[in-house]
Amino acid sequence: MTRIAFLGLGAMGRRMAMRLLKAGHDVTVWNRTPAACDALIAAGAAPADTPAAAARGAEVVIAMLRDDPASRSVWLSAEDGALSAMADGAVAVECSTLTPGWVRALAADCARCGVAFSDSPVAGSLPQAEAGQLHFLSGGTDTVLDRIEPILRAMGAGLHRGGAAGAGTVLKLMVNAFYGVQVAILAEIHGVLRQADLDPEAAVETLAALPVTSPASAMAMKSMLSDTFPSAFPVHLVDKDFGYVVAAAAALGTPMPVAGAASGVFRQAVSRGFGTDNITGVVQLYRAGGPFNSTVLPSGSSI
Repeated sequence: MTRIAFLGLGAMGRRMAMRLLKAGHDVTVWNRTPAACDALIAAGAAPADTPAAAARGAEVVIAMLRDDPASRSVWLSAEDGALSAMADGAVAVECSTLTPGWVRALAADCARCGVAFSDSPVAGSLPQAEAGQLHFLSGGTDTVLDRIEPILRAMGAGLHRGGAAGAGTVLKLMVNAFYGVQVAILAEIHGVLRQADLDPEAAVETLAALPVTSPASAMAMKSMLSDTFPSAFPVHLVDKDFGYVVAAAAALGTPMPVAGAASGVFRQAVSRGFGTDNITGVVQLYRAGGPFNSTVLPSGSSI
């Protein structure tokens, strides 16, 4: 049993923390909105009023947060940041999807405080989090990753070692870019199928059966046939992640024109009111009479 603090109990964080409880760990939880802790407290977790209070005495502190500003506040807030309360030799594990620059800065802050660090963002969504089938894309030393691997495996099916701190974050952004670009083109394909008067369901079944179509793409295509898009990976987070992808590539001097174009599509979906829909809800831009503005080069693209 390990004493674990879990910070950030959104849809993913709640499920991940529950897996740790079921594995028999001693879990303390914190969330900016306390009501999100209720189900975990009922299952045996201890509540904390602040990130610092949650981290005090923990051997491992895990964060699952929305973005860089949320991560910076939770770890480094002068009033109640988690890092200030962590014991020498404890491990900070950042599972959020963030920018490589911020993650490396956080790793340096941890080192100055005598705290070990890993960035271990996840590949997978709500069903995988529920079933403990997430994949962790991890940066950090082998010593640190060996130490936290049993904890991560309580929440996931695999741990993939990418290299030094920050490597997991780069891998996660590339995974999200790869999937997001596929979803963006699939949404366009749906629009073409409808305008060409093909039966969308029959066409999707054909495309899904071909070797060129990955299982994830097949699921996305079928989801796009729906009229509702319950959110597992909401469009507004896809938009945020693509912004991080394009910025990270620009910092490296590496062009990503395809990712840039996809970024603009998801940004337009947010602006048109689809931000809370699942990623596949971007197809609504291309339906008959849809609001896609094809005269504007998508924001963030570079050619």
